[in-house]
Amino acid sequence: MSQFAFLKPEFAPVYELARKAETAALADPRGACFYARLALESAVKWMYDNDRSLRSPYDTALSALIHEGTFRVVVGNALVTKARIIKDYGNKAVHETRIVAPQSAIICVRELFHFTYWLVHTYGRGARPDATLTFNADALPRAVQVEASTLAKLQALAKESADGAKALAEEQAARIRSEEDRAALDAENEKLRAEIAAIKQANQSTPDAHDYNEEETRDAFIDLLLSEAGWPLDQERDREYPVKGMPSTSGDGFADYVLWGDDGKPLAVIEAKRTKRDARVGQQQAKLYADCLEAEFGIRPLIFYTNGYEHWLWDDKRYPPRAVHGFLKKDELELWHQRKTNRRALSAMNIDSDIVERYYQTRAIRRVGEVFENDHQRKALLVMATGSGKTRTVIAQIDQLMRANWVKRVLFLADRVALVKQAHNNFKKHLPSAPSANLIEKHDTKKNDHNGARVCVATYPTMMNLIDQMQNGQRLYGPGHFDLIVIDEAHRSIYRKYRAIFDYFDSLLIGLTATPRDEIDRDTYSLFELERGVPTDSYDLDEAVGDGFLVPPTPISVPLKFQREGIKYDELSDEDKEKWDMLEWEGQLPTGEIDANAVNKWLFNEDTVDKVLKHLMTYGLKVAEGDRLGKTIIFAKNHDHAMFIAQRFDANYPHLAGHFARVIDFKTEYAQSLIDDFSIPEKAPHIAISVDMLDTGIDVPEVVNLAKVGVEGSNPFARSSFLPENQRFRRPATLEILETTPRRDPHCLHIVSNFGTGWGVVGKAGRSS
Repeated sequence: MSQFAFLKPEFAPVYELARKAETAALADPRGACFYARLALESAVKWMYDNDRSLRSPYDTALSALIHEGTFRVVVGNALVTKARIIKDYGNKAVHETRIVAPQSAIICVRELFHFTYWLVHTYGRGARPDATLTFNADALPRAVQVEASTLAKLQALAKESADGAKALAEEQAARIRSEEDRAALDAENEKLRAEIAAIKQANQSTPDAHDYNEEETRDAFIDLLLSEAGWPLDQERDREYPVKGMPSTSGDGFADYVLWGDDGKPLAVIEAKRTKRDARVGQQQAKLYADCLEAEFGIRPLIFYTNGYEHWLWDDKRYPPRAVHGFLKKDELELWHQRKTNRRALSAMNIDSDIVERYYQTRAIRRVGEVFENDHQRKALLVMATGSGKTRTVIAQIDQLMRANWVKRVLFLADRVALVKQAHNNFKKHLPSAPSANLIEKHDTKKNDHNGARVCVATYPTMMNLIDQMQNGQRLYGPGHFDLIVIDEAHRSIYRKYRAIFDYFDSLLIGLTATPRDEIDRDTYSLFELERGVPTDSYDLDEAVGDGFLVPPTPISVPLKFQREGIKYDELSDEDKEKWDMLEWEGQLPTGEIDANAVNKWLFNEDTVDKVLKHLMTYGLKVAEGDRLGKTIIFAKNHDHAMFIAQRFDANYPHLAGHFARVIDFKTEYAQSLIDDFSIPEKAPHIAISVDMLDTGIDVPEVVNLAKVGVEGSNPFARSSFLPENQRFRRPATLEILETTPRRDPHCLHIVSNFGTGWGVVGKAGRSS
């Protein structure tokens, strides 16, 4: 009889997969690990579909689901660790060519047993499984004949499973043919979630007396993390190493784990405590082991202490203890030891004036150096107005840290592909001595190995996916791979969605943002462990304007009646009333008086767009001795709005043959090629109609005009950070229709000249009349 029989009555799909894992554990370890992972994924996704307390993360991948904060709250640290063990062994089974040991499959099936027991105990409607149930490795089927799963077969099954899930989601979406269908489905789902919540609460009122065998989980997880960091633990002295000089009667002790260098000297010592205890109670014991090893070998090891769920690292000659995600690889530990003697003082290092030359840039670099070196802090936040050179400042900072032997490998993160490519180009230009790699691009490892790069640039989702990748049985990027992470445009959404990246890597951290320091949210300051409103260094717009590096905007308004006053149906001419009645409205046909806000929500109007484009082409700043409109960005509300603007431009200027103005948004195929062309002064397009792609961080120094067409609920002096850092004294003109406060002329066309590079007259684009 299956040890997973308790699953069958209410979780049959999970049971079928768990049964396959159980049957194959001894005969086909690779297949067993795969099916155990698949069973876990099925269970976890059921939880997200039915437990209203779980918040969906940034991605539907299993790794993202089990690392989501609300999931940890629901299941607890022990079960998160069990899930990670199953996930990691399952991933190895599918992606690694090495033989999978039977012991790995037994561990996988054992941890799946405990996780699914908790699942039924927590969510089961019927009788809960007996608390005395225990997993018995000796009871696993031995005589059963199963076909050994090849790597190719499992990879095909994994793809088939993913494709099936995608097809099911598409089928379910196709069934929703109207808003009424969606509302009915939502109501049905909410009713089911309410029932599950009641069942969950009732089940939790009964104490869970099941023995989840956390000690075995702890040992298995520590061994797994060490294996992923490249420590085989195949020597007798790797575990329970005897030391002399402990403060005990005999002076003898045994260090749980010692990690050794090639020279036979200890690189790190690990103290493992029972899972029920706080890992930090082992801090002093681990320190004493380090003292003993230092006395014996003349070298002080790095200190770790763990309870299997929480891991702490203590570089006790430099930093206080800090929580980490796992253990360092041998080369990372060796580099740590070398830096203790080779690291140079940042205060004595010069700053490369070929990269930065302005006083506030060098001040920011010196301030970060003081924080890292004197204050022994590991995080810094730089607030610098757009156009003041954030990227070049941080490149000069990285150059200084590398020359001082503080950092070897750097990760630069941005939120869009275009910004990643732009950053990569900047590093190649300003820091050519440090090999760099764009992690978004596919690399031939024989020609351009990511691991050989000293600077890696990536988007946040790309890095989240790479964290779980394995190579030759080890993690491609371990927790200690990067010495420094730079977060471009650090703000709340980054904190909420992708904090797992910063929790995973044990590195120095520098955040860059152009958001005024008083407007930065509390969560961002919390990420950098700073007092709210007090960044590491700041250089705001007012200072930049006062120093003459940036120029403030000067708006000029051109009133448009409907945007300013709205529309009164009774005051329209008979001809306009006929046009009004013929319009295709969203929803019910409005009657009577239509206020200005409603006008923006309902209509794309040819006349308004044509007027804006005419003003832009007539009064916008020109180049090529006044023969051609300078590079221009028009901001649209959404894709349809952008396409409408492009359509009206082509209708008004057919002689430009559709090349002059182009839509650049997330629906544009090969959008990066358009951005590249837009960045070339003499090359079309000369007008980029953008939706959320050219509004932050894009570096196109040739941009001289900014425009908005039809603005809904906008602030005419809202901040924009899309202008380039190295555009210093250009004066872009902004052409925009705005909805302003009642004290100003509402819904006006604004032309802004003497604009500079820091602030723009921007807001949300909307429909206008």
